[in-house]
Amino acid sequence: MSTSDDRKVLMAMIGAAHGIRGEVRVKPFGDDPLSFTDYGVLTTKDGKRSFEVEHARVKKTVVITRFKGITDRNQAEELNGVELYIRRDQLPETEDDEFYYSDLNGLDVFDQSGDMLGKIVSVQDFGAGDLLEIRPKRGGTFYVPFTKDFVPDISLAEKRVNVVLPDDYFSEGEPEPSGD
Repeated sequence: MSTSDDRKVLMAMIGAAHGIRGEVRVKPFGDDPLSFTDYGVLTTKDGKRSFEVEHARVKKTVVITRFKGITDRNQAEELNGVELYIRRDQLPETEDDEFYYSDLNGLDVFDQSGDMLGKIVSVQDFGAGDLLEIRPKRGGTFYVPFTKDFVPDISLAEKRVNVVLPDDYFSEGEPEPSGD
């Protein structure tokens, strides 16, 4: 018996209008800037609005997109800020050691001693590589580099991530000398 996966995955966000014929700038999320055009109808998170790509072309860091039914600048301007989603089950299966960021959100994070550090709330990239944003039970969020060295084990089935952190990872000052 198969069950429908109704979780939504954010694929792109509509930005400012482009020109006078209803085109918009779209900020895609993912490795391939045109990947959001591959899934047919895109919806808002609540599913109340849907959008079908008529044409899309990459221009620098955005994708200039025309959606069916959007024919003038006024209609295009109304779409600014709309997030575009697909159902999670529309995405292809991942290879071993590949994950969709949305699958990591909410997973419990444990350190090498087995102590729970918190839950993953997002995956961020500020330009130097992917970071897991983790929210502990108390206090502000913190980041762990999303590399094999820091995150050697992820189990989606167990909803668990194991991280290996240096002893001084949470210290405020300079790193301790290693004594070599």
